[in-house]
Amino acid sequence: MTVERVVLLSEDGTPIGVADKDTVHTDATPLHLAFSCHVSDPDGRILVTRRALSKKTWPGVWTNSFCGHPGPGEDMDAAVHRRARAELGIELDSLTLALPDFRYRAVDADGTVEYEICPVYRATTSSAVLPEPTEVVEWFWAEPASLDTAIAATPWAFSPWLTLQLPLLATV
Repeated sequence: MTVERVVLLSEDGTPIGVADKDTVHTDATPLHLAFSCHVSDPDGRILVTRRALSKKTWPGVWTNSFCGHPGPGEDMDAAVHRRARAELGIELDSLTLALPDFRYRAVDADGTVEYEICPVYRATTSSAVLPEPTEVVEWFWAEPASLDTAIAATPWAFSPWLTLQLPLLATV
């Protein structure tokens, strides 16, 4: 089994090292590089996913289509495409960088911290969604206005990065 590695960053975003992904997410998570992707279908609906209950951080919450971490030296676009296939079984028809400088820090109920510089992408797909069950327990194609309404009514049911990203995506 291959050990997934993440790129550690200084506060200014400069790579300063690597670490095993399984050891990074703690109550003192160091700043590291990640990405988020929001996938739409040909009808303009947004794919939202519910994180598997076995996930270390934010298990069972609804979130954007998928997230991931580029490996050391891996091209970011290639990492996004890799993760789309691995997590959702989809091929991306298009990929656009929407929020290049998105950064956040959030603390889960169990004290685990997520602390990332996390460029946000928009993508489209015409593929059937075939999620990896260790990553995704449910998925749904949501109308954008309905998703905004659901988040406003029940923000606790969604990942903190999704609730932060959606308003910013509406401006770009």
